[in-house]
Amino acid sequence: MWGWRSVSVATLCIALSSAWPAPAAEPVGQAVVIKTQVTGQSGPIEVDTSVHRNERIKTSQSGLGQFVFRDGTKLAVGWGSSVVIDKYVFDDSQSVKKLTIRAAKGTFRWVSGSSNSSAYQILTPAGTIGVRGTAFDFYVGPDGTTAVVLLNGAARFCGPGGCRQLQQRCDCVVAKPNGDMSAARRVDPSILATLGNQRALPFLSGNQRLAGGIGMLGGCNMASVAPERKDRTRPPPAVAPAPQRQDPPQRQAEPQKERPNKPDKPHHDKPHHDKPHHDRPHHDKPHHDKPDRPDKHDGHGRHDDDGKPGNHGLDHRGHERHHDRDRDHNNDRNHDRGHNFNRGR
Repeated sequence: MWGWRSVSVATLCIALSSAWPAPAAEPVGQAVVIKTQVTGQSGPIEVDTSVHRNERIKTSQSGLGQFVFRDGTKLAVGWGSSVVIDKYVFDDSQSVKKLTIRAAKGTFRWVSGSSNSSAYQILTPAGTIGVRGTAFDFYVGPDGTTAVVLLNGAARFCGPGGCRQLQQRCDCVVAKPNGDMSAARRVDPSILATLGNQRALPFLSGNQRLAGGIGMLGGCNMASVAPERKDRTRPPPAVAPAPQRQDPPQRQAEPQKERPNKPDKPHHDKPHHDKPHHDRPHHDKPHHDKPDRPDKHDGHGRHDDDGKPGNHGLDHRGHERHHDRDRDHNNDRNHDRGHNFNRGR
């Protein structure tokens, strides 16, 4: 009888436990930036969606998610990434006692919040990143190879091959799951070839841009070798419109000055010479020393505009008056010669 009674009590306890709802997962932060596709435990994650302890966050090959935890810690998850919020222990002083994330693959940026540095821990296939009040980028390849690039503060990477300290900005360490680990040195573009992925560390190369203050920490001279984005097509370059050809300003034509009309010279009333022929002194040179030249008159031989001969009658009368004056002059000269001859006698 006691056996049946024990079985009945056990069955009742199982029924009651299955009917009682399971406690909801504890929210530990929320999404502040989501691009393309980011998924969580219950489906796609959107801006202001809460993320929970033990939740796996995954991004597509072009996805990007930025998250803020309750103590102010910031985590950016780049394309093709997978990460689990492994442990999260929160206290009442707006800080955490323990925050551990497990990065399986992809690229990330971490910026510590207000909690003690010892509370943070990042697990990778090649080792553990210890935080010392820090901002850094890290990448996990498909084979577990891990690279850490310090941006602010200090960090420590420990794996099977030992530990490396990152103390100066842009210090970089590359480690493999088998324990191989490089010395800490300044990062340069050759690290992309070492990692075998030109899309690794996209926040430093500029292939993916972060929003807010978390995006102002990159650089380390990696942007000059940023490869082309393959997840989206680049818009064709804008063609600047050809400058319109402008004609030179035309000079305004100056008004022509009106020339005073010159009175037409009479052609027949007065000879063409400056002084009348009879005003010239005739006693300087004898008239017979130089043959008389016919006076040039504009009207002599002139044709009108229509091609008809001009008025030759007026020209002829002018010549007759000229010959009469010559005859009077010759008579006066003969008279003077006769008078002088008689006086000499």
